[in-house]
Amino acid sequence: HVQLVESGGGSVQAGGSLRLSCAISGRSNENYFLAWFRQPPGKEREGVGIIYRRGGTAYYADSLEGRFTISRDNAKNTLYLQMTRLKPEDTGMYYCATDNSRCELWEPSFRTWGQGTQVTVS
Repeated sequence: HVQLVESGGGSVQAGGSLRLSCAISGRSNENYFLAWFRQPPGKEREGVGIIYRRGGTAYYADSLEGRFTISRDNAKNTLYLQMTRLKPEDTGMYYCATDNSRCELWEPSFRTWGQGTQVTVS
């Protein structure tokens, strides 16, 4: 089965940038979607953005105001989340997820999750 491992989190000052990576290993369905979610402290997990495993346009949560970009490198089996103009409210645990055959940024639709990587913006 597929496994996801996130990395790249850390502490950054407001206005800064970070790039998160999600390494994908194991057998996975190329027709599935990949997504990023995040969970701010004390809040529910929320969707950040989603992209088709084979490529195409990524879709994002409206609240991000165009500051984040999702991309994937299929040769490296890696999903990325480039975050710019970071704000303190972007603080949280960031997760990648897959095993979803529908283009919907809805947590219950994803069956496989990584362990998360912490992002702290001060």
